[in-house]
This record gives sequence, C-alpha cells and structure tokens, in this order.
Amino acid sequence: MRLEEILQKYNEGSLSLNDFKKLISFSYVENIEKNIAKLDINREIRRGIPEIIYAEKKEYSDIVTIVTKVLHRNDIVVISRISKDYAKKIQVYCKKNKYYFEIGKNSSTILLSKNKSIKVNENSKIGIISAGTSDIGIAEEARLVSKAMGCHAIISYDVGVAGIHRIFSSLKEMINQNVHAIIVVAGMEGALPSIVSSCVDVPVIGVPTSIGYGFGSDGVAALSSMLQSCSLGLTVVNIDNGIGAGAYASLISNRMCSR
Repeated sequence: MRLEEILQKYNEGSLSLNDFKKLISFSYVENIEKNIAKLDINREIRRGIPEIIYAEKKEYSDIVTIVTKVLHRNDIVVISRISKDYAKKIQVYCKKNKYYFEIGKNSSTILLSKNKSIKVNENSKIGIISAGTSDIGIAEEARLVSKAMGCHAIISYDVGVAGIHRIFSSLKEMINQNVHAIIVVAGMEGALPSIVSSCVDVPVIGVPTSIGYGFGSDGVAALSSMLQSCSLGLTVVNIDNGIGAGAYASLISNRMCSR
C-alpha cells in the first residue's frame, strides 16, 4: 500500500493507530523476489525523485521484475544504462501492458509510466544544452528525468564553443522563458558550462561527457576544466551523469514553483 493510501485510510478512520504504525514501518523498503533488489518505494514522496533503475549489468528478467514491482506501487519509473537489445524488449513489454514509454534520442535511458501521459508543470522550467551532437544522449538522460519529475525542459543541442555564436539565441530564449536552472552537457575540453555560467543569473549544472580522445580522454579533461572554472554559479556532476544533473535541476525548479 502506498504511503498516501495509508495516510488517507488513517485520516478516514478505517485504519487503527496500531495498524497505521505497522504499515508505516513496512512501507519504506520492499524486497523484490529472491532479494534481487530492495526498493525505496516512498522516495518520490520523500525526495521528489522517482525510482531510477540502473540497468547496466542487470539481467533482463531482473529489470522487468523490478519495473513491474515499482509500477505496482508508483506511477513512474526511469531505466538508465539499458542495452539496445533490452531496450527493444522493454518496448514490447510496455506495449503489452499498455504503459506509456519514451526513449531518449541517442540515449540508453527509458521513461515508463502507467498513465497515458505524464503531467508536467509548465511553470517549472529548466534549460538543457549540449555542446555537440555526440553529447545528446547524456542530455536526453537529463531531459527524461526532469520530465519524470514534472518539470518542463527547454532544449538546445549542438551549440558548442566551436561556433560560440550559436549559444546566445538559445540562452536568450531560456532566460525569457524564466528557467530556474540550466544543464550544460559537454565533452572534449568542457568549456561551454563556464561560458554559459558567465552569461546568466540562474544556477548552471555542468555535465562532462566521455566524448573525447587523446590526452584527457574519457571525460577527464572536460571534468577537470569544469571543476577548475572561475565562473561562479556553476556546479558539476560526475562524467556522463545526466541522470544526476536532471534530478538536481528539477529539484531547484520544483522548489521555486512551490513558493
């Protein structure tokens, strides 16, 4: 039983105080059969972040079992780092169960919902920028997480420092739309987040990607550059961590909208 249901039943008087205490004590963690996972089923209520399944190294049968259990309790689940073969199977699974699903462009992330559509608060807005086309997959991770959290994302892809003039119209639109935070995804030398942060008065989240080669490859140069930035108002997540950036930016935006 979901926490909201427990509280409603207690409020209506159909649940005794003792039963209420028991259900509350059991409602935080739920074991998946054969102990393959322990779900934090009330994370969305407690933290405003939906359940996110890290699919890498997991068997397909385990992924489906976890997804089924999550959607039995909650409306939304995000799967990250899923292989192409498993992603195709998940699409079949969703169609069979009539679930809404969305796969990010060039991404290994899938958003699933029991509902036909996901409600988004049009006042809760973030911007998502990718430096290059190769960075889009990580940017899409952030977009899908923000959508799962009810946040509207304004996106602009392939506007990196190789043609810096491309970024300014995108920033103008985002500021005019009153975004509460901007995610900037960049590989190679990772310079774009510093430039964006120097131009706007909202928090900027830099996401270094593993796009690059030679000295400082695998995102090391981009991460180092972002961490060494002298532009204030920029925070940085781990290499390829679009999930974390999307959650962080959406928490900021949703909190601003709740005031």
